[in-house]
Amino acid sequence: MSKRDPNLVTSGLSGSQSKDGVSVEVNIFRLEDEGQWTLEVVNEKGSSIVWDDQFADDDAAFRAFEQVVADEGMATFLDSANVIPFPGQ
Repeated sequence: MSKRDPNLVTSGLSGSQSKDGVSVEVNIFRLEDEGQWTLEVVNEKGSSIVWDDQFADDDAAFRAFEQVVADEGMATFLDSANVIPFPGQ
């Protein structure tokens, strides 16, 4: 019998955040059998920013998001002009 994949646990702190005319989706999650939380921010164009470091709890992950917004503003999550699309075939 094969082992089942663990479920994904989503924090209640996940959800839409808007400020200064910029809206993003904040996703804070972990695998059910792991204690560390992952932070992902998805902008309106669907670009995803995932933190390299994991967090001890979901509050710490959300505070990290809030700190970036306080330090750099919500515009930091917008797609920048230096993104070069991969050429199509």
